[in-house]
Amino acid sequence: MDSRPPQRERVEILRRLHQGPRILVLPNVWDVVTARIVEAAGFSALATTSAGVAFALGYPDGERISRAEMVAAVRRIAARVRVPVTADMEAGYGRTPQAAAETAREVIAAGAVGMNLEDAPADGDGLFDVALQAERVRAARESAEAAGVPLVINARTDVFLASIGAPETRLSHAVRRLNAYRAAGADCLFAPGVTDRATIATLVREVGGPLNVLAGPGCPPVPELEALGVRRLSLGSGVMRATLGLVRRIAGELQGPGTFAALFGDQVPPHAEVNRLLGDDPAT
Repeated sequence: MDSRPPQRERVEILRRLHQGPRILVLPNVWDVVTARIVEAAGFSALATTSAGVAFALGYPDGERISRAEMVAAVRRIAARVRVPVTADMEAGYGRTPQAAAETAREVIAAGAVGMNLEDAPADGDGLFDVALQAERVRAARESAEAAGVPLVINARTDVFLASIGAPETRLSHAVRRLNAYRAAGADCLFAPGVTDRATIATLVREVGGPLNVLAGPGCPPVPELEALGVRRLSLGSGVMRATLGLVRRIAGELQGPGTFAALFGDQVPPHAEVNRLLGDDPAT
């Protein structure tokens, strides 16, 4: 018997976590074991990283993985944790509102209760037209409502991340886009690529919904982001890439001095601990 709260209740838990006063911090995960480790560390919700899932399955980032494979990864994670899971579904695996709606339905069927939907098409050709992206957000919202599980939709703009337009135009451009997505039904508004305090503070003031930022070099620490009014912090593919950095150090050490310092560091969990972590099934 599944001992977790029903899916619709997990949606409401995730939505409340965006309302403060504490910032929602999400160290993004890419498989069951990373999800269980982050959950065991005490985080109240989990987010997947689309890049991390793709990398682990042998794909580059950017919707080179299929929707079906991404959903399968989300399903495995959501089935093995008690806390709400929100899924990074890139640009929705298709340019149309219908594609976004289908992605929302599949996320719900996989057991997740939130999803990211970005406005940068997979072909790298600028950004979707604002009106089209708003329609895509609206279609995802209507699809979720029809399914009876009102997903927490995190609408993302890549104005800053992709350096769209002249630098002096990006803030107003991002605000216009994010507010249009909020009006179309988004719950949270994501502006990756912003790390300076002044821009973050302006976004908090001018965007009409909870603001999500992405940790990056120069990003203020969590307490300062919380004081600025940021409601959600994502780590994106950062945790996965940091893990790859450890793999690279282990490989380099073996090829060099042939020692094992990186392999047996004091933060490496013992085999038995990982076994116990995965042996506890939250669905029972």
